[in-house]
Amino acid sequence: MLRAKHYSTFPAKFTLVAAANPCPCGFYNNPEKQCTCTASQVQKYRRKLSGPLMDRIDLFISVPQLKYEKLTEKEESGLSDKIRQRVEMARQIQEQRLKTEKMVTNSEMEIPQIKKFCSVPRESQSILQRFVDSGKLSPRGFHRVLKVARTIADLDSSEVILNDHLSEALMYRLQETD
Repeated sequence: MLRAKHYSTFPAKFTLVAAANPCPCGFYNNPEKQCTCTASQVQKYRRKLSGPLMDRIDLFISVPQLKYEKLTEKEESGLSDKIRQRVEMARQIQEQRLKTEKMVTNSEMEIPQIKKFCSVPRESQSILQRFVDSGKLSPRGFHRVLKVARTIADLDSSEVILNDHLSEALMYRLQETD
């Protein structure tokens, strides 16, 4: 916080979860209902969320409208337990890897740790270079993709980030630009 030549820093750790409609009417790319917005309305709507703000969000996921049947069906037995176990295992892997850095999770890594723990296969480097050079991935976005790819690898109990891990991380990061 900067105010009248005084500067203060307040420590905070949090997870931000945000939601937004894809367009003013809410039906852009909906397979069941036609969007009534013009291309310029969609662009104007999306520009309301600033680039620097969006650059600080790690994952972008499109959530389709759910049907009644999906809302009322029984949960697959034990699925939540299996997911929880994978997440707990990944957290243990991260804690073990980062303990000398005095960190607990991949999200805490800064550039030195990213360079140390998030190397990608040579064939994947050209994909990253293409996205960075085209401007579709900012330097901040580049580092966020690497941290997410490292987390996906941890969820797979993989010591190295594979091409599939990087591709999945890019899917979560890159927004459609229609």
